[in-house]
Amino acid sequence: MAKTQLNVRVDEGTARAARERALARGMSVNRYIEELVRQDTGEAGHTFVEAAADFMKQYESVFADEFGNDGKHTREGRR
Repeated sequence: MAKTQLNVRVDEGTARAARERALARGMSVNRYIEELVRQDTGEAGHTFVEAAADFMKQYESVFADEFGNDGKHTREGRR
């Protein structure tokens, strides 16, 4: 993916926090900021929803066996 340079000005406290958080995560400040923007724009959430949908589709029959099609539990002691 092509990269575009983006210059931003932040106060020293914000810059220090960004450096510390990036270091703690073992990544560059650029990567850290890029991930924050992706999370804020919903890319991470979209990826999670897709993965959850794939999981549900893969285990649909297991859930149907356990809970039935009417939404009620089929095993004893569950309602």
